[in-house]
Order: sequence, then C-alpha cells, then structure tokens
Amino acid sequence: MSKRALILIDIQNDYFTGGKWSLHGMDSAAGNAARVLAAARSAGDTVVHVRHEFESADAPFFAPGSSGAQIHSDVKPLAGEPVVLKHKVNAFLGTDLKAQLDKAGVQEVTLVGAMSHMCIDAAARASADFGYATTVIHDACATRDQEFAGQQVPAAQVQAAYMAALAFAYATVVSAEQYLAG
Repeated sequence: MSKRALILIDIQNDYFTGGKWSLHGMDSAAGNAARVLAAARSAGDTVVHVRHEFESADAPFFAPGSSGAQIHSDVKPLAGEPVVLKHKVNAFLGTDLKAQLDKAGVQEVTLVGAMSHMCIDAAARASADFGYATTVIHDACATRDQEFAGQQVPAAQVQAAYMAALAFAYATVVSAEQYLAG
C-alpha cells in the first residue's frame, strides 16, 4: 500500500473563467492537476478531494449548494475517493482530513489546487507541521492578482512569492513534469 496521498484542494467551478472568482491560469493548473491525479490513481496512492463551501448563501463564491461550489469536471472524484468539505482556509481545520490520512498510513502528501496564496499555503504549512513530507506542484496551483497598501501585485508575482516561501521551509515545490518524471 502506498504511503503517498494526493490532495486536490478547491478545484471548483467558481475559480474557472465564467465563475464568480476566476483565477489566473486555472485551466492550465487544472490540466496539470488532472495529469497528476491520473498518475496517483495509477500508482495506487490515496486520493482526497477537498471542496470549500462558505456557510452563508451570500458568499462572494462557493455558496452552499451552488454549481460554482462543485468540483470541476477535470478532476471529478471517482466512486470511493473521499471528498472533504471545509468551511475554513486550512483543509485540516475542522475536518477529518488528518484522520483520513493517518488511517491510510500516509507519510507523504502532494498538494494541487487553489488558491496558492490561501488554501494551498495553509494546507502545505499544516501538512509539514503535522510531520508529512509535503510536495506542492506549483503549476497545478493557481492564484489571482492581489492588492496591498495600494500596490497591485500581479498573480504571477503572488504565485512566485508563495511558492518561494513554501519551498524555503515547508515543502518541496516542483513542476508537474518534474513530479511525473519521478
């Protein structure tokens, strides 16, 4: 039995073009996530899908029960693959994600999904803090432009800054090609 898990975080319809909160490069990220997902399934790795829903119907995106809150068709869960519902940024907070990983004997966690500067960052740090060897597939993750103190920060710079920070102390950060090559 594999000791690895692939965790797909918030690859949901609202993040794609036409959704309520579209991200820069989401189509490409989802395509890479789908390739990594196919490899994980083929290798017999544990696969866990994480889906975010806000608790209020007036949420800016991922409203409860909305089509925007559903997992995108590129990475649709197969029967038997768990889907963890979260209401917070960190996929481990208030969910049974850690219990599922521990029950499966997981020691290595690979993360893909969105948003790089929020849920991927939080999950990677928590995963490392819990002692899992953590990998982030940077081009299977997406983010969006940000603003701070009146300064616009383009999505590419947001992505680079967060991946650099994770690579410094929390995760191995690689491309999908590097990961799939072994």
